[in-house]
Amino acid sequence: MLKVKNLNVYYGGIHALKGVSIDVEKGQIVSIIGSNGAGKSTLINSISGIVKYKEGEIFFNGKILSKHAHKIVKSGICQVPEGRIIFANLTVIENLQMGAILRNDKKELEKDMKRIFKLFPILKERKNQIAGTLSGGEQQMLAMGRGLMSNPDLILLDEPSLGLAPLLINTIFDIILEIKDMGKTILLVEQNAFKALSIADKAYVLEQGKVTTSGDAKILIKDEKIQEAFLGKKETEIS
Repeated sequence: MLKVKNLNVYYGGIHALKGVSIDVEKGQIVSIIGSNGAGKSTLINSISGIVKYKEGEIFFNGKILSKHAHKIVKSGICQVPEGRIIFANLTVIENLQMGAILRNDKKELEKDMKRIFKLFPILKERKNQIAGTLSGGEQQMLAMGRGLMSNPDLILLDEPSLGLAPLLINTIFDIILEIKDMGKTILLVEQNAFKALSIADKAYVLEQGKVTTSGDAKILIKDEKIQEAFLGKKETEIS
């Protein structure tokens, strides 16, 4: 579904991504893990058109992906950005409607809104509430719901657990699995490596702008080097 080939991104004189290549197959959850500054968000922002890459290619469903954000959304990709970026002065339902701004299939829109409220019951309860007054966890759910309202085939999730309490983190990851069950494909950038690997089909490790390891997430989670570098646990503690 998504193929990133030899991607190079520069911020001035800083070489942020160095020949990064990844593959995401339809129906998978693919996790990108790594330390702060490894290039995780740069990668996901390059796919969504926020960051312009200098070299490399990105293919989506067998075609070269546009570098223009609105065309990327139209092609079936949405990004849920880091930091729960929502329209704080709009209501919950207005935020969800903004996610569907490029759509004109009214009947399907109504069905999708019902699906969002089923997936996030709290958003239905708060639908007329100003979004900026929601809790952090509720704002994250709203950001995810707004992304789903674009009816994407591929969802780019950037640090969905950032700043959330442990109980809410578990809830968010349960919801990610439910989204997968809806038939969506997910590329997950997440600093909580253990949680990311525990739900993923495949994973890539980014270090200093390079992919250093990749493979089956269930195998990587038991790899001693991965545990020592990112999990802080010995294999016996998580097996």
